[in-house]
Amino acid sequence: MTQICYFCSMDLQEFLEEGDKLFLPNLSIDLVIIGFEEGHLKCLLLKMGNKWLLPGGYIRRDQSVDEAARTILKDRTNLEDPHLQFLSVFGDSERRPGLGSEWKDFILNSGVKWDEGYWVNDRFVSLTYYALVDINKTHPTVHNFDEAYGWFHFDALPDIWMDHDQILKKARNRLKEDINRELITHNLLPDKFTMPELHKLHQAILEEKLDRSRFQKKMLASGLFERLPKLQKDTPGRNPYLYRLKKQGV
Repeated sequence: MTQICYFCSMDLQEFLEEGDKLFLPNLSIDLVIIGFEEGHLKCLLLKMGNKWLLPGGYIRRDQSVDEAARTILKDRTNLEDPHLQFLSVFGDSERRPGLGSEWKDFILNSGVKWDEGYWVNDRFVSLTYYALVDINKTHPTVHNFDEAYGWFHFDALPDIWMDHDQILKKARNRLKEDINRELITHNLLPDKFTMPELHKLHQAILEEKLDRSRFQKKMLASGLFERLPKLQKDTPGRNPYLYRLKKQGV
């Protein structure tokens, strides 16, 4: 039997029966991994059975919560240091993965015996985070608990597992709030980008039209971006300048 991703050296049966010796029971992490492509905000989802769920995992007993979140994010995206922020706690009294038939079917289809007493079938409180990534640098992987991965528009989501649709909604609304306090959206773009690309990104996040001239003046006034001498040559019409985030201390 194959191993369970980065979590441990246990096989699936051993993980279900004894995983609580290595991981904190009743506490998990779920990640909303957000990217931007073709003018749309997208999120990374994993398929289990006939439903899709957020990437996530458990907290080892020797880990801090933030360390576990960073480890799970790196394992799922192969990114070393993406932008990661705490989102919220989800802990409904009936929040039990074992209540869903998809989970039981998955276990049985994996050739492992089913037991309602498994520790992962108990009530779980989820600590949720959201991450901003450049899709082109992201290389998702699938493991024992999922069959496939996909990037989905926030406005065209598939059938979502458990309460993960509520987590996705919370993350999208939080991102709207956060970009009004801090310029973090460049994390969704390549290292070099144009102001029209940044403008389009902010409109997608805020779901509203923004005056391009005022937006560009605001971005440049922030002092965060450095204009490069090289023009973006592969766009029709006017060729806008490329920008990048200023290096710290410059």
